[in-house]
Amino acid sequence: MKFSENWLRELVEIKADRAQLAHALTMAGLEVEELTPLGESLDGVVVAEIVAAEKHPQADRLQVCKVDAGQGEPLQIVCGAPNARVGIKVPLATVGAGLPGGIAIKAAKLRGVESFGMLCSAKELGIDNDASGLLELPADAPVGQSLAAYLGLPDASIELNLTPNRPDCLGMLGLAHDVAALFGSHVKVGEQPAVAVTGHAQRGIRLEAGKDAPRYLGRIIEGIDPAARTPLWLAERLRRAGLRPISAVVDVTNYVMLELGQPLHAFDNDKLEGDIVVRHARAGETLKILDGSEAKLDPGFVLIADQKAALAVAGVMGGYDSRVTDSTRNIFLEAAHFAPAAIMGRARKLGLHTDASHRFERGVDPELPRRALERASELLLSIAGGNAGPISMAENLADLPPPAPVTLRSARLARVLGVAVPDAEVARIFTALGMQVTTTAEGWQVVAPSSRFDIVREEDLIEEVARIFGYDNIPTATPAGALTLAVEPEARIGELALREQLAARGYYEAVNLSFVPAELLARWGFDDGLVALANPLSADLAVMRPALLPGLVESLRHNRARQQERVRLFEVARVFAAGDLPLETPSLAIVASGTARAEQWGEPSRALDFYDLKGDLDAMIAWGGEPRRWSLQTDELPGWLHPGRSARVLRDGVTVGHLGALHPQLAKALDLGPDVHVLEVALEPLLARRMPQARAVPRHPSVRRDIAVELPEQVSWSRIEQTVRSTLGELLKEVRLFDRYSGKGVENGRKSVAMGLILQDASRTLTDDDADRCVRDAVAALEKTCMARLRG
Repeated sequence: MKFSENWLRELVEIKADRAQLAHALTMAGLEVEELTPLGESLDGVVVAEIVAAEKHPQADRLQVCKVDAGQGEPLQIVCGAPNARVGIKVPLATVGAGLPGGIAIKAAKLRGVESFGMLCSAKELGIDNDASGLLELPADAPVGQSLAAYLGLPDASIELNLTPNRPDCLGMLGLAHDVAALFGSHVKVGEQPAVAVTGHAQRGIRLEAGKDAPRYLGRIIEGIDPAARTPLWLAERLRRAGLRPISAVVDVTNYVMLELGQPLHAFDNDKLEGDIVVRHARAGETLKILDGSEAKLDPGFVLIADQKAALAVAGVMGGYDSRVTDSTRNIFLEAAHFAPAAIMGRARKLGLHTDASHRFERGVDPELPRRALERASELLLSIAGGNAGPISMAENLADLPPPAPVTLRSARLARVLGVAVPDAEVARIFTALGMQVTTTAEGWQVVAPSSRFDIVREEDLIEEVARIFGYDNIPTATPAGALTLAVEPEARIGELALREQLAARGYYEAVNLSFVPAELLARWGFDDGLVALANPLSADLAVMRPALLPGLVESLRHNRARQQERVRLFEVARVFAAGDLPLETPSLAIVASGTARAEQWGEPSRALDFYDLKGDLDAMIAWGGEPRRWSLQTDELPGWLHPGRSARVLRDGVTVGHLGALHPQLAKALDLGPDVHVLEVALEPLLARRMPQARAVPRHPSVRRDIAVELPEQVSWSRIEQTVRSTLGELLKEVRLFDRYSGKGVENGRKSVAMGLILQDASRTLTDDDADRCVRDAVAALEKTCMARLRG
C-alpha cells in the first residue's frame, strides 16, 4: 500500500512529524517499508509557459525557448526536452534556485546561446521517476506561481508492508482509523451522500455464483465527456501512490479504490446486452482481458457477464471488448463483494497480479460497495458530467458474514500484557478503531466493523489494545518459572548427531523448498499419491514433494552447472503423500557425484560408485547397533534407478528406502552424467538405536574356520550371510567376507566367495569337531538355499 503523506494528513489530524508518523505506523504493525520525500527544496521553481521556440543554431537536439514566468519580460531558456513546444505550461527553475540532489541553477551559455534557468522534468524535481521529457502542467496552471504551492509540495510517498490480516488498511479510510487511534484524533471523513439521480437507464442483475458473489451493485451514467481531464489534485494523489493517470473514468475508479479500499470497474454501457449475470465460468470458456491476453477459464473462476458473453474475470481484470475507450460516453459502473476464497489464487493462475485481486483475495468490507459507488459517481459527475441512473443491486444476505460480538475480560487483558491499561483508554482505542463497545461487569463486549475480518476472538482484541497502547509502554520482564528439560531418549539417535556425522563424512547439508514442479515429478515417474496445492505460489511450486531426491538432484545439477564436479549433498526433511489428510514422513536423502575422494596425492583418483554410497549407509546403520536387521535386495526397483547398479534398502524385511545410480534415461533428461548416485531412506528406522547393554568379557577363546564356495552370480552376499547366520545361530559371532573371484577356473555365470567364520561359545571352549560340524552345516545350508558347492 503506497500513499501520499499529505493525503493522509487531510483525512486525520496527526500531531507528529514525518519520522514520528513512520515509527508509530511500524510499531502498530503497519510496517513502513519505504518513505520517499517528494518535492523537497523547490524554492525558486515556478509555473511557466513556453511562448516561443526556435531551433538552436549550433545543436540539432536543442531549442531556444522564450518562457513567460510572470516576471514581465520572457526569459530565454535553452532546452533539450523532446516535448518542449509552444503553448505548454511547465516547471521553470529560475536562476538562484536549488533542485534536489544539490543542483544549483545559474545563468550559462549552451553552445554559445545564453540560458537563464532550466525547464524541468518530474525526475529533476524529485517528484517522480519520469525523465522522458518536461513535466507538463494543466493549461489552467497560473503562470508565476510557486510550483510547490501549486502541486501541494513538499510531500512524501509512504509504502506500507501490510500483513494479510489487515486488508482494511489497503484503503486510506481504514488506515486513517488506525492513525486516529494512535494519535488520539478523529477521522475527518463523514458519511457519503447519495448523488442526485437524473437519469432513468438501468440494468437488471442476477446472482448465479452462490456464496462466491453475494452482493453486486451497478449504475449507468450517461453522457459523460470522454475528453474530460483528470483534476491535478486527483492525478497527483494517484501518482504519489504509484499509479499513472490514464483517463477520467479509470482514474476515478482507481482513486476510490485507494481511498476506500473497494475495487470498482467501468464497462462501456453501449457494448452490453441485457441483464448483468454474475456466474461461474464454463469449462473451456475463454475471455480476452484488458492486457490483450486470452484468459483460459474453468468453473473455479467467477465471471461478470451479460446476456451474450463474458465481460470480466470477477475480482481480477475486466474484459477487452467491453472496456472504456476515448469515445465512450455511457458507462456501467460496478461495485461488488466477492468471497476471498473465490478470488484467491485466480490472478496467479492467469499469470497476473492486480490491485483488485490483491484486495479481494484478502477480504473487502461487504458494506463498502454502495458507498464506493456513490463516491465514484460523485467524482465522475463533477469531472466529466453526465446523468446518473438509479443504483441496481442484487444480494444474498444469508451468504454475507454477520457481525459477531467478542468479549474481552479486563483481568485477561492485564495478565497477558503485564500492565494495567486504564478502562477509559481501552474504550477509546476500540471506539477510535470504529468498533462498537459495551462495558460489562468483567470487561467489554466489542463488535468490530465489517471491514475487520481479523477480529474473531479475545486474543485479537488484546492485540489491538497492545499495538495502539504501544509496545514501548509495555514493560519488559524476564519470564519466571521452572523449565523442564526435554529428555533425549537413548533408544533414538538425535537428528543433529546424524547431520554432524554426514558432515564429517564430507557431505554438505541442503535445504530445499517442500514444493516442486509437477513436470519434474513426472520425469521421475511420481504420478500417484501426490498432494497438489490449492493455491500455489506459482506453477513451478504446485505440488508437495513425495520424495526428497527430485529437489536434491536439482540442487546437485545447479552446482554441476557452475563447474562443481565433485558434489556431495544431503537433506533431512519431510515428504508428503495423499490421504484423508496429507501424510508427512521424515526422510533422509543423499546425492553424490564426481570422484570418490577429493583430489590428493596419497591415492589415485577414481569415480564414485555404488559401494561408496553403500559404505556411508552402512556407517549410519552400524551407529544404531543392529546391522543384522538391515538388508539390500536388487528386485522391484523404481524406474528412476539403474537396474544393474541399485538396490532396495530393507529393515526387518520391509522396504524403507532405495540406493544406487540414477537411471541413464533420467540422467540424460536431467542433463547429468552417469556418475550420479543417490540414496533416500525413511528417517525413523535409521535413527532407531538398540539400548546398550553390558555383558561379560568372553572367558573362552574363539575359533576361526575359512570356507570358499562357488555359487551363481546373482546370489547376493546378504542372502549368503543370512543363510549362514540362521544356520549356526549363537555360535557364530562374525562372518568376514575376504575374497570374491570370477573368471578362469570358475564356470560362466558363477562366482567364488571366501569367508571367515568366527565361532565362540560362552560356556566352553569349542573343539575341532565342533568347528568342523559348524562348517559342514553351513556348507549344507548354502548348497540347499544358494545352489553353492564347496571349493577344494
